[in-house]
Amino acid sequence: MKFSLGFLLLAIFAAFCLAAAPQNQIIVSYPKETPSSVIEEAKEAIRKAGGTIEHEYSLIKGFVAKTSAKVIETVQAMGSEHNVLIEEDQIMHTAGEQ
Repeated sequence: MKFSLGFLLLAIFAAFCLAAAPQNQIIVSYPKETPSSVIEEAKEAIRKAGGTIEHEYSLIKGFVAKTSAKVIETVQAMGSEHNVLIEEDQIMHTAGEQ
């Protein structure tokens, strides 16, 4: 009985910790001369940290991801020598449209 209760408490604690890190939706883009391996490393870092790749672009070197702020900092540091651009994914309006 003690083992089952301990396991249950551990599972609840783990679920609480995972739920505590808010996820941000971001757009990550790189200059056209960036090696594909750099982009794949960034996507893999996001996946390993529990984030998801929501969309991959074909016309530009980039993708949309949902991940924590900590991982965003990591991806920024990984791509700093390749001029990575990371911005919040948000709805844009044209002039006069709301």
